[in-house]
Amino acid sequence: MIREIHNTIKGRVRFKVEGLYRSQNLKQTIEIQLSEFNFVNRVAANVLTGNTLVLFDPACNRRLILSALKKIVATYFVEKRRRSEKQDLNETSRNRAPSSKKTNSGRKKDRPVNEVLDRGQSLRWWQMRRKEITDLFGVCPEAGLSDQSIRANLIKYGSNVFPEPASRSKLEIFFDQFTSVPVALLGVAAGLSVLTGGFLDAAIISAVISINGAIGFVTENEAERTISSLKNLVRPTAEIVRGSVKQIVSADQIVCGDILTLKPGSYVAADARLIETLHLSADESILTGESLPSSKIASSLSDGAIPIAERQNMVFAGTRITGGQGRAVVVAVGTSTEVGKIQTLVSEAEQPTTPIERQLTVVGNQLTAVSGVVCVIIFFIGLIRGSGLIQMLKMGVSLAVAALPEGLPAVATTTLALGVRSMKRHGVLVRNLDAVCTLGSVQTICFDKTGTVTLNHMTVTQLFTGMKFINTKDGMFVTESKSLNPYESDELIRLLHVCILCSETQIEPYNGGFKLHGSATENALVSLAISAGVNVEAVRNQFPIIEKNYRAENQLFMSSLHEANDSEKLLAVKGSPYEVLDKCSHFIKDGVLHDLTDESRNEIDLANEKMAGLALRVLGVACAYSRNGDSVINCSNWTWLGLAGMEDPVREGVKESIEAFHRAGLDTVMITGDQGPTAYAVGKELDLGRGGALEIVDSMHLETTDPAVIKALCSKAHVFSRVSPSDKLQIVQALQSSGKIVAVAGDGINDGPALKAADIGIAMGATGTDVAREVADIVLENDDLETLIVALSDGRTTYNNIRKSLHYLLATNFSEIIVMLFSSLLGLGYPLNAIQLLWINLISDVFPGLALALDRPEPDVLARPPRHPDEPIVTNEDFKQIAVEANILSISSLSAYGYGVAKYGLGPTAGVFAFQSLTISQILHALSCRSKDISIFTDDGRPPNKYLNVAVFGSLALQFLTQMVPSLRGLLGLTPITVGDMLVIGAASTLPLLINETRKTGSEGQQK
Repeated sequence: MIREIHNTIKGRVRFKVEGLYRSQNLKQTIEIQLSEFNFVNRVAANVLTGNTLVLFDPACNRRLILSALKKIVATYFVEKRRRSEKQDLNETSRNRAPSSKKTNSGRKKDRPVNEVLDRGQSLRWWQMRRKEITDLFGVCPEAGLSDQSIRANLIKYGSNVFPEPASRSKLEIFFDQFTSVPVALLGVAAGLSVLTGGFLDAAIISAVISINGAIGFVTENEAERTISSLKNLVRPTAEIVRGSVKQIVSADQIVCGDILTLKPGSYVAADARLIETLHLSADESILTGESLPSSKIASSLSDGAIPIAERQNMVFAGTRITGGQGRAVVVAVGTSTEVGKIQTLVSEAEQPTTPIERQLTVVGNQLTAVSGVVCVIIFFIGLIRGSGLIQMLKMGVSLAVAALPEGLPAVATTTLALGVRSMKRHGVLVRNLDAVCTLGSVQTICFDKTGTVTLNHMTVTQLFTGMKFINTKDGMFVTESKSLNPYESDELIRLLHVCILCSETQIEPYNGGFKLHGSATENALVSLAISAGVNVEAVRNQFPIIEKNYRAENQLFMSSLHEANDSEKLLAVKGSPYEVLDKCSHFIKDGVLHDLTDESRNEIDLANEKMAGLALRVLGVACAYSRNGDSVINCSNWTWLGLAGMEDPVREGVKESIEAFHRAGLDTVMITGDQGPTAYAVGKELDLGRGGALEIVDSMHLETTDPAVIKALCSKAHVFSRVSPSDKLQIVQALQSSGKIVAVAGDGINDGPALKAADIGIAMGATGTDVAREVADIVLENDDLETLIVALSDGRTTYNNIRKSLHYLLATNFSEIIVMLFSSLLGLGYPLNAIQLLWINLISDVFPGLALALDRPEPDVLARPPRHPDEPIVTNEDFKQIAVEANILSISSLSAYGYGVAKYGLGPTAGVFAFQSLTISQILHALSCRSKDISIFTDDGRPPNKYLNVAVFGSLALQFLTQMVPSLRGLLGLTPITVGDMLVIGAASTLPLLINETRKTGSEGQQK
């Protein structure tokens, strides 16, 4: 059975598919077969929810999709039933014979997986009543667990820890160095040498294998250490009730029966059954794939067999509370949670390679195929011309080893890991290697205002109460150029009292003064009250708190209920001026209560616009009283007290950072919950419009806007105001749907969904929330956007350096193949023997290739536009350039070899010319690969690459020893040469460098 469950957005429909739950095979069948239809853009089937999301051409009738889906699912089950019947027949045949031990052992082997899937499902918590659950765990909902119950539940139900895939040990890293195709080919060459009595050759080959293995081990071990250091950047905590006291504990200290206190931004530390909710919603996308928050309830559900996404009275480990508040009883911890079950099943899975590693592997495989064909050609040419079979086998294997770009994946991993380490030194923490290269292709940066662009250190600078403006500074209240005593203004003192009561800011005595612990907004309001002489503790004691109602997605204000006296309760409210004013029916002026008329509402609206136009963050403040028994929470006749305008100054250097983003070819978009005038004023200050008109979009009705319109708006807008978390997510997804690679920088709870959905999520490390830090790919330790410029530069540089290394390795490896191929075709024999080819591979490939990966940023790395994400790491233009350079290296070496043949005839002495000129020219070619367009003879202002200099001079020194040290010369099959011969070799070695450098345009980026 298939039914539509959501179709309100054009071009988007979601189906409930019976049988999809936990069926990976059906998921793959649906996604593959439905995607083949031209009118379908994207298909996402979810095995945990049983839902299938289809994005399609809005011009298409969705009934066609439903019909196609029904046919696919029906065909799948027919085929499944057919296979099952066939299997039953086979099973019946087997069962006629006695059971074997092998069958029994197979059953035992399957049991652990089934136990993992069934664990925790024997009790359907969502069906049980709240009292049944609390009685089961021996917990009082108000007091929480006792110490004795904590110990008992820990022993009975286990601890809240999750399995982690074991990282590679040093021994594994070491042995991995000897499992590649090149090493296998070298082993074959060594074996052939032993069989033919060439024990010395075998020893040299073994030495080459050992040296390559040692270098690979050192570089990969360093990369593994860097990657491991990125784990556990954030250790989640949770607020619980134990012994009637609220306390914050590490997530791994949670036990079954603990009472979780949930509010916006709370990390859900374990699976829990809700016992109280108020406007509660949670982001469960990590489990369900649903991007929008899920609304929660506390009552029991009647249906027993329902997927995770529909268990509305449950919250799950690893998810986040996005709005409202509630309490829940922990019912499953660690591996018994839904996330834990999944982690248990995949704990043995290998870590996937990065996209760039996969790209390099594809390139390497293609080149291996080409090299293999050339080696086979050379092998048969040798046999035809009378060379021995064993000799040609050794030659073919050695040439294959020399030609294979086996170092590419290692170079990529090492370069990425070193890029991560470099960013860490600049205060940029990168969670995964992919993010390093993705940074280089970011086209749009979206950022929050408060806490990201601004300091998030609020100061109240202006109030509007009693229908008049009051400016505040250094504890002074001034209206109409006259000082005002707060205690002489009834409406002002009431406003200050409500700001104190509707707040979670705590006051701590500190060095004769005080320190405030709370959000920046609430700290500013409490600080203002203290500066006015209000005794905060006395006011809070006079009006004891009963309950708090937090800001939620559909309720843009916070309220708190207090005991006023024996017969009354006080409701204190602060939040969006529009929403708060909408619920008010009266206001206070000069201590007298007045009705809110249309005229007075307009006056308040104008004051709000004026304050927002000064880039102030504005909150509306109100209160309400009720007699005991009356509902004050849901009443709409509140009393308006006024507006509080707070200044949050723009961080130093942010404007310069925005300019740098623009120079780097990036679009910048500010997304904020502030009102339009406030957002506009900040956007103008930052010049987000790049000197032109600033386009601003009010996001209040974004949810009901057509997706095509949203996409068009996002492509033009510089600022989005009054956004909710789901709005931010929608904006980011709209930008991505237009083909943009999007980075999102934020620090708050409401930034979480957008940070997670972005191609690169960037969180503030110092002042950011746990929510933001945990879902982000990158964390800025010092909250400075300027460090993001450094990260952007490092990301582009890392990618460029990998391309440089790849360019160098391909050009030099190709040159060896060309030299061997053309010398054999021209009847000039084989200028290089097997040992010489291995030596070239060791000296010229390893050290210069790694040194290029450590190159410094090019001067204009941030002046170029971002690369297209679909651009291959080696373009067609690159292949042409590599082919030209390889031919120049080869022609020069063949010319030197031809000179040697003409002077000494075919033999080892002529081979010295080819060996020395090719090796030296390859080493020098590394210098040319530093830049595609700027010559090494041009000062581009970039500091020298000291690693490359050491690698080049060190390799040249080793190459010089091959001719000077008799024993090494003998091992390589070389003969002594004259000074004149050395000059010829020197000319042949440096000529390719000169030719390649004179070919450069001298203008960086012209050939990009």
